[in-house]
Amino acid sequence: MSMAAAMRSGGDPGPVVRPYAWTRGRTRPNVELAIETLLSTTTHGTQEERNLLPEKAAVVRCCQRARSLAEVAATLGVPLGVARVLVSDMADEKLLAVHEPAGDSDDRTHHALLERVLRGLRKL
Repeated sequence: MSMAAAMRSGGDPGPVVRPYAWTRGRTRPNVELAIETLLSTTTHGTQEERNLLPEKAAVVRCCQRARSLAEVAATLGVPLGVARVLVSDMADEKLLAVHEPAGDSDDRTHHALLERVLRGLRKL
């Protein structure tokens, strides 16, 4: 549950950790990731989950099935930029697999992808 969700539900959000602390103050990812980029937890990520910082463990759990970068940010309740940096670091550590969107080959493919992202966002 995100800090904002905990506060809305009346629960104790626990210690306040600013999202930029998750990225050690960095604002730029190592690799540029599109908002619709799909992410999935690797076998290595699953094996390492219990040894990870809580925010990384949350991403590992979130991405047990493929999720877009937008879904990860929304699920964690953090700004998209913070999610980009965190996910980029985790991909470098082989905790996440990054599935880049297809190239500019077919407008129907892009439309279908955007529809899937929109459906996923509506589910949140």
